[in-house]
Amino acid sequence: MPGDLTSPVGYRDARRGTLAAMQVALSIAGSDPTGGAGLQLDLQVFRALGLHGAGVPTALTVQDTRRVHRVLPAFPSVVLDQLRVLLGDLSPAAVKIGMLATDDVARSVALGLAGLDGGVPWVIDPVLAASDGTPLLERRAWPTLEALFPRAALVTPNRPEAGLLSGEDASSDAGTEKAAGALLARGARAVLVKGGHREGTPRDLLAVGREGRDRLTWLESERIEVDGVHGTGCALASAIAAGLAHGRPLEAAVREARAFLHEALTRAAQARTPLLHF
Repeated sequence: MPGDLTSPVGYRDARRGTLAAMQVALSIAGSDPTGGAGLQLDLQVFRALGLHGAGVPTALTVQDTRRVHRVLPAFPSVVLDQLRVLLGDLSPAAVKIGMLATDDVARSVALGLAGLDGGVPWVIDPVLAASDGTPLLERRAWPTLEALFPRAALVTPNRPEAGLLSGEDASSDAGTEKAAGALLARGARAVLVKGGHREGTPRDLLAVGREGRDRLTWLESERIEVDGVHGTGCALASAIAAGLAHGRPLEAAVREARAFLHEALTRAAQARTPLLHF
């Protein structure tokens, strides 16, 4: 076991008290100039959890901590070139995919990752819209995004995203289970449906595809109110990717990442800031 995921020094060698050689985790996501979400937040999470973060931006955004003002997708050919050159030099231990913006960018990401070792775990956060409702993925790109699901160790939609992608009403627990089942039936190996958007106690559903019967596990947590916070989904997905990079089993990586996010939210609440604190 590598150590405590909730601690920035959790991957110190227990016998020698020194840091082991740092592995690489790759984030493919949109840029958030506030550092509160997207690519910049992913890199912060990777570093906090003992990884070197590499990043390929899929879009630039004009935004503050309150809302997205404008989205400028990256040139698809540049995204593809970045991935090919980067992966020719570095070997990531995990990949986290977030905002893809357009169908052309999504296709470039698929092409750029096509030659990656099949043993490298991917975590896909299927970002369809920002916290303020601004669309972050054009509708015609949904099939391209879904075509990546079978390659991912985990897909992490929130309830609205799970409902939209599956065609099910995910507003209730029963509907969430149907939505997760539909995504598994379409090829996803495991799905974590995030429940932070619902009222009351946040409940996430971890659904793992199994022959004959899917395994469903409900995970509860305390709600922490932080005014204006965004990027929680990005942080959770990248923390799970970090756990997988360190060799943690999927369910353990999910539970430890949720604890890590809970601590970051607690610190943000104490500091009275909309930015997650690691």
